[in-house]
Amino acid sequence: MPHGQPEVGVGPWEGPWPEGERYDARLLAEGDRRNVVDRYRYWTMEAIVADLDRRRHGFHVAIENWQHDFNIGTIVRTANAFLAAEVHIVGNRRWNRRGAMVTDRYQHVRHHPSVAELADDLHARGVTLLGIDNLPGSRPIETLKLPRDVCLLFGQEGPGLSDAAREACDGTFSITQFGSTRSINASAAAAIAMHTWVRQHADLDGEHSWLG
Repeated sequence: MPHGQPEVGVGPWEGPWPEGERYDARLLAEGDRRNVVDRYRYWTMEAIVADLDRRRHGFHVAIENWQHDFNIGTIVRTANAFLAAEVHIVGNRRWNRRGAMVTDRYQHVRHHPSVAELADDLHARGVTLLGIDNLPGSRPIETLKLPRDVCLLFGQEGPGLSDAAREACDGTFSITQFGSTRSINASAAAAIAMHTWVRQHADLDGEHSWLG
């Protein structure tokens, strides 16, 4: 439309249809308007998840959800972009999915009633639990070497990590700030932390670093 949003994705497949179980017959016939990179056009959701699972990174993301934080959806979307192993929701099972932009369908999302149960699950798999908060004793992320197998835990927007979360963490780190505000947005902090892991551990020169 001349005055509307540009159309996303691609239309029906032109010419003979490709062969293979990864292709979705409905998408081939009707077009694929999903928010996915071009590599995954016309693929079934199951095929996309299976391909992502072959390449997932070693970091996890966890978010405390005691007040139905609106940042959770955005954090899930960023976790999908950086190919996190899993996203863990701690506290209330229900969370606002609007900000995820449907990326939760391609991202493994698990629920834990408490931070203690999250920590037990992670430690059983050899994953370090690090909290992100501006707390006394927190190490600056700019000088910290993140473990390869790590879970980055974020608290609620405003109050930050709960007391239970602070006790369960193997350590905490902070994002250095220089202005007058006390803290930055939780989803922005999550993006910075995840990208720090990517810069330290991801294969940035590999063939799978961008699949557009």
